[in-house]
Amino acid sequence: MPEGLRIYAVGDIHGCAARLDVLHGLMAEDAAKAPERRKVIVYLGDYVDRGPDSRGVIERLLGPPPFAAETVHLAGNHEALMLAALDDPGDLRAGALWQMNGGGAALASWGVDPEAPQERWAEAIPPAHLAWLRGLARSVRFGGYVFAHAGVRPGVPLARQDPEDLIWIREPFLSSTADHGAVVVHGHTPGREVVLRRNRIGLDTGAVFGGKLTCAVLWAGRLRLLQA
Repeated sequence: MPEGLRIYAVGDIHGCAARLDVLHGLMAEDAAKAPERRKVIVYLGDYVDRGPDSRGVIERLLGPPPFAAETVHLAGNHEALMLAALDDPGDLRAGALWQMNGGGAALASWGVDPEAPQERWAEAIPPAHLAWLRGLARSVRFGGYVFAHAGVRPGVPLARQDPEDLIWIREPFLSSTADHGAVVVHGHTPGREVVLRRNRIGLDTGAVFGGKLTCAVLWAGRLRLLQA
């Protein structure tokens, strides 16, 4: 990382608002002791679905950060599934696909009966929440790290990555040993532990499946893990 910059990268939240509150507290404690002048929180996407409080997660992320920091909110594939169902209520296949991937829990957090007609789903979701979801970025780079929800396609320059790969890819990215031009910090593929490899850092530790919610703190040439 450039001198004076400290990054906090948060893995997949999936409606675990209470766990996010705990992690935010740990991040604030770390930031209070950190000498870097510039601090940035990068959220890696998948804020909604499966967990109990998708609405609460978005409300927290729309509010002020847990300490004085810039924030970057990246899109995940679950936000894409949600918007596909809400933006075209006549596409029943998109609605069913979202429901199969935990969309019912997300709808319930906004007080929507998942059995209600699909054209009624978006009515209960605040316009500010939908606008925020539509404005999510696909990737961001700081120093020698690039951040994306799912990863990158090996062999494709970072500036020419397919936006769909950035939120959906697993293989051949996960098994690749290639130098991607930067260390890729990502979520999307859950595991019991953080994945630390020469070319990537995987931060989805399955919070919604009973695992931990993870934040990687990156500064200079160092890394620290915070977990709730």
